[in-house]
Amino acid sequence: QVQLVESGGGLVQAGGSLRLSCAASGGTFSSYVMGWFRQAPGKEREFVAAINWNGGSTYYADSVKGRFTISRDNAKNTMYLQMNSLNVEDTAVYYCARSKNLIVLRAEPNEYDYWGQGTQVSVSS
Repeated sequence: QVQLVESGGGLVQAGGSLRLSCAASGGTFSSYVMGWFRQAPGKEREFVAAINWNGGSTYYADSVKGRFTISRDNAKNTMYLQMNSLNVEDTAVYYCARSKNLIVLRAEPNEYDYWGQGTQVSVSS
């Protein structure tokens, strides 16, 4: 059974930075596309970024492009999300997820079958 555990969330002022981590265990990590999603109160879960198995291909939502960077370390079974220039609209619970796909980077939540419990990111103005 695959388990994903996010960490690194917290409270930060607008313009600041945070680095989220997603530690995977109990299954195959290195072969799969991985993704980050977020969900703000009263809103649907939305795609943030995805990365292929070796980090050679990435895909970002327009809202975070140029500010966030997704990466992974397969030796550590860990994925990261470096978030810079944070603004109030980035406030949400952030989730990591493992895709059903080995190759295609997808933005739809239903293309991911394993999810972490989430970590809260709050950005103050």
